[in-house]
Amino acid sequence: MNLSPSSHTLRILLVDDHAVVRQGLMRLLSGANENWAIQEAAHGFEALDALRASAFDLVVLDLSMPRMNGFDLVRRIRRDFPGVFVLVLTMHSEEQYAVRAFEAGAQGFVTKDCAAQELLNAVAQVAAGGVYISTALAARVIQQLHAPQAGPKLDLLSNRELDILQRIVKGQKLTDIAEDLHLSIKTVSTHKTHILEKLGLDSTAALIRFGLEHHVGAPPLPEHLHVLDHPLLPDAAPGAGV
Repeated sequence: MNLSPSSHTLRILLVDDHAVVRQGLMRLLSGANENWAIQEAAHGFEALDALRASAFDLVVLDLSMPRMNGFDLVRRIRRDFPGVFVLVLTMHSEEQYAVRAFEAGAQGFVTKDCAAQELLNAVAQVAAGGVYISTALAARVIQQLHAPQAGPKLDLLSNRELDILQRIVKGQKLTDIAEDLHLSIKTVSTHKTHILEKLGLDSTAALIRFGLEHHVGAPPLPEHLHVLDHPLLPDAAPGAGV
């Protein structure tokens, strides 16, 4: 499984709010190539601090994080650190998320249920200046880009509104959303009102139903992630993971 070693040290920053996910990914990536140097951050602001303090070649980041959503982080990285490549690693398999990630400036998009080898391939390809997306998802992304009028009403939402909708569908209270995103409760309530108006809905229940139908709410963290169920993690119990 080890990738061919290179004389160049690839400096990778992992950004995910789940510590156990970061730790598993660090073990997977560092075990794949001895010249891959891995550092971690728990959220977007911590990631930006790390990027200011040290030089990185690649950022691997989640989309659903507190304080700053992944789309905004991708955009900040592309603006402030244009020489750093970005690979999105997320639970969201819907093409809408992939389209927005690429529009924000990401060079790669893979889901957390991918095989370990696919993640390693994505890291190597994006770090080399390429673009990576799974074949199945690529077909759906191209279809949506060429026929946006056929897409769901989610296209009407801004990235911030999509993030808030996702959090509402997951069951977060508006006060908790405001705290996570460092916004006032009034601002979050205004965003919710705009979401309802754009989607033509009249209640929170209808909003949640819409979100579930369009797979907007991220599912709970699974008992294991396929990318971490890997022979490079020898001390993991059979069937265990994050």
